Amino acid sequence: MKKSLIGTAAILSTVLLLSACGGGQAGSTGSKAGAEASPAAIAGAASNVDTASKELTVYTALEDDQIKAYLTTFKAKYPDVKVNIVRDSTGIITAKLLAEKANPQADVVWGLAATSLLVLDQNTMLEAYAPKGVDRILPDFKDTNNAVTHWVGIDAWETAFIVNTKEMEKRHLAVPQSYEDLVKPEYKGLITMPNPSSSGTGFLTVSGLVQLKGKDQAWDYMTKLHDNIAMYVHSGSKPAKLAGTGEYPIGISFGYRGIQEKKAGSPVEVVFPKEGSGWDVEANALMKKDKVKQVAKDFLDWAITDDVMKEYNKNYAILAIKTDSAKIPDGYSVDPVKQLIKNDLNEAAKNRDSILAEWDKRFDAKSEPKS
Repeated sequence: MKKSLIGTAAILSTVLLLSACGGGQAGSTGSKAGAEASPAAIAGAASNVDTASKELTVYTALEDDQIKAYLTTFKAKYPDVKVNIVRDSTGIITAKLLAEKANPQADVVWGLAATSLLVLDQNTMLEAYAPKGVDRILPDFKDTNNAVTHWVGIDAWETAFIVNTKEMEKRHLAVPQSYEDLVKPEYKGLITMPNPSSSGTGFLTVSGLVQLKGKDQAWDYMTKLHDNIAMYVHSGSKPAKLAGTGEYPIGISFGYRGIQEKKAGSPVEVVFPKEGSGWDVEANALMKKDKVKQVAKDFLDWAITDDVMKEYNKNYAILAIKTDSAKIPDGYSVDPVKQLIKNDLNEAAKNRDSILAEWDKRFDAKSEPKS
């Protein structure tokens, strides 16, 4: 893993051009200048911290089946802290946070797409906080724009196709290996994909296509793909589950969920498209509130410790830290970093609203009803 990250540094080191993000934002210096706070500012920051509260509200887009295992070591270290988890897909959590801007309910955001956190930061909704151990986080996985860190990544996830091999055999069809394969007429009505407005996996896939092909060619391609789509769903996991059952045998989803389907016994193949995968970083941040809880800072400190990083690594091949002990979980390609397309997450965040508006206008008619 270490060799993978180092050997492909050219990809990741040019990817997150975050210094361009929010140059005119309130509270953002855009450089390390001004990093030394005045005594009055330090006193003000200290008075803003609630050291008494033992209750924490965490908004997350992490998978339901991951959260319990991840939290084990936090609960062991802080047994008196009540953790309230609010979990939904990336788009829904992002919309909820934006809607609550004037009266934020979350104390901490954990495992939300970095592109979403960049949008929140552009709206001056994140509190500056550098968790203990943040120096261990690779530069491409954390905020480098502000004098004090506003968000910190934990791992990366990527587009994959989850394909039911039994259903393909019944139809005498080959398993698609590329984006171009998906637009072949023989796959008409067999494909589901996440709606990018509600799913982070949907957004990283659409944004990835825009960056991979260029805007005009990407929309032309997605129009062709739309002809083959049976339904757009509101979860990044659901296409993999539908492929697993064979209801819709091809699901545009993400690697982890497909691998879990296969481990559970579903007759699926996990395909990482040969052109490369769109991707994003799962990341954490402290929400800006009148009173910031000390337990929220404690949570962010814990969220990048070795103990929980080992848990993240059970599910994801690309971690935010450089370590000799990291492993590539079964089911991923030998060098998962090389699978990632060149992807400017700052550009993706900047264009998020316009991409979603265009996608909705063109394709939303095939979306499943929202529950």
